Amino acid sequence: MARRAEQADALLSLSAVVLRDRMASGALRAVDLVEACLARIAAREPDVQAWAWLDGAYALEQANALDKRRQAGLPIGVLHGLPVGLKDIIDTKGIPTANGTPIDAGRVPRQDAWLVARLRAAGAIVMGKTVTTECAFLHPGKTRNPHNPAHTPGGSSQGSAAAVAAGMVPLAIGTQTGGSVIRPASFCGVVGFKPSFGLIPRTGLLMQSPFLDTVGVFAKSVEDCALLAEVLTGHDPADRATSPVPTPRLLDVSLSKAPVTPAFSVAKLPGHDQADPEMLGAMEELAALLPECFEVSLPGFDDLAATRQRINFAEMSKCYYALERRGREQMSDPLRAAIDEGKAVLARDYIAALDWRDLMNTVLNEIFDRCDAILSPAALGPAPLGLGSTGSAMFNGLWTLAGVPAITLPLFTSRNGMPMGVQLVGRRGDDARLLRTARWLSHHIETLDQGT
Repeated sequence: MARRAEQADALLSLSAVVLRDRMASGALRAVDLVEACLARIAAREPDVQAWAWLDGAYALEQANALDKRRQAGLPIGVLHGLPVGLKDIIDTKGIPTANGTPIDAGRVPRQDAWLVARLRAAGAIVMGKTVTTECAFLHPGKTRNPHNPAHTPGGSSQGSAAAVAAGMVPLAIGTQTGGSVIRPASFCGVVGFKPSFGLIPRTGLLMQSPFLDTVGVFAKSVEDCALLAEVLTGHDPADRATSPVPTPRLLDVSLSKAPVTPAFSVAKLPGHDQADPEMLGAMEELAALLPECFEVSLPGFDDLAATRQRINFAEMSKCYYALERRGREQMSDPLRAAIDEGKAVLARDYIAALDWRDLMNTVLNEIFDRCDAILSPAALGPAPLGLGSTGSAMFNGLWTLAGVPAITLPLFTSRNGMPMGVQLVGRRGDDARLLRTARWLSHHIETLDQGT
């Protein structure tokens, strides 16, 4: 029994790319990987509580079918046999999708979301539905931080980040409207990637803010995030944020060698004075270790948190209108307050707020002409103690408003042992370059660590 547990642990320590290649070659069965995941879930779920819905028999059924397909010599997909956790606002045919609210308890979609159909076509295994906060907003779900259950895992993609951090699945999917991918990834100590706005279609997801909502991914490494995100990209006419462009070569570029040593800039974001001194100290140390790094200012960005919130709440009041009519009394006070605030936003103020994305990118493009990525903290500090709040998205919302790609790397550890992430931001549409730069940074710090 102990030997079997050791073998499962060794298996789950491998990257998704390595697991995918082993299953494609026949050196590993999808059933073996799913069984290892289920064993880890059985061991960690009582403390972490990452899953809103899980059916081990269903996961094994998918794995068996994929193994038989490969053994028969039939074509297999690029995610063949990889289990994926899905945030519980993503529709899955025949599988409960409750959107984190009692209003939708027992809801079972009739068809898969666009991205779920893409996952299945690529040979991925739908492992289960991960916990989200109420309607992907602020009211926490049941999930705990895998590093210390007394601390929040973040929100709103808390279950997805925690499931990857606990080794329950190699890959998971979340969404970000403010900081709901980058922040939980930082708190849970995994890699979280929020692509450029419009890169991944959102049809079949609970829509909170069409101008902001962005699908993101979680994994243990940059290349694993690239593998999953690339499969999810595409054009869906039902999602007007997407457009018919070639599939970006996210994985290949992320694995390639940077032609020159990347240059970084460090941005002092609004709210800098509220950050934990440990986070600020870690950022200073990181900047000192980089061959080329300089500070930049972001003129005009100081009041944009309020601008992003204005858009978010105004669109939420529209998107959640049907939910509110069906069960306003079942909503939390913060959610009701946000909806009511959104109803009061004037049309002129909402339309004016939308203009800021282009203005922001005009400023950012001048910075990206001089560097490969902007560095900033992924969160104010480590995951706060307590489960009543999911933490602040202060250092994330600006980048969501701009629609630029962002990724967090778990490079720091606080004195209390909790992880902290550094956030890298790239030019809009330049996702592959950002992933390559992030991988370079990970390896650069790893090399320095090995040399000390």
